[in-house]
Amino acid sequence: MYIDFDEITDTARLWVYQANRSLTDAEVQQIDAALRPALSGWAAHGEPLLAAAKVVANRFVVIAVDEGHHLPSGCSIDSSVGFLRQISATLSQQGESIDFFDRSAAYQDSNKQVQTVTLPAIKAAVADGKLTPETPVFNTLVNTKATFLSDWIVPAQTTWLKRYFAQKAVNA
Repeated sequence: MYIDFDEITDTARLWVYQANRSLTDAEVQQIDAALRPALSGWAAHGEPLLAAAKVVANRFVVIAVDEGHHLPSGCSIDSSVGFLRQISATLSQQGESIDFFDRSAAYQDSNKQVQTVTLPAIKAAVADGKLTPETPVFNTLVNTKATFLSDWIVPAQTTWLKRYFAQKAVNA
């Protein structure tokens, strides 16, 4: 069963799928239109899941499920990945390729725009000052709606990126 993201409980389990590029407003509408029916029929062992989704900053697809209603299973989680793969394939056929499984470091630049740094380029971005301990990054590891609401954009030094700043200090 699909509900609006604002209505799902703060304890809902959450997954963040990061696109490898910015999404157009038209693509966001298509994603919303595809996710609503997919999540409306989402089930675990035949039991309907209470789920919500939204696209954030034209870059991230966030899916949440209320585990107090019914617990998702491994198969149902796999099917949600399938939803995103299908949406990706559909959008890619219509235009520029899109991948919702991008693992780049996403941060917010001084103009509040989403930028990314590929994993192999993180050390150089830190050395060049592109990424600093204070750089606001998108915490794609949040796993509940509550942590999404409180810790979605955090300083880089409080994330998995902190090890790169420790390396810079040692090398300085």
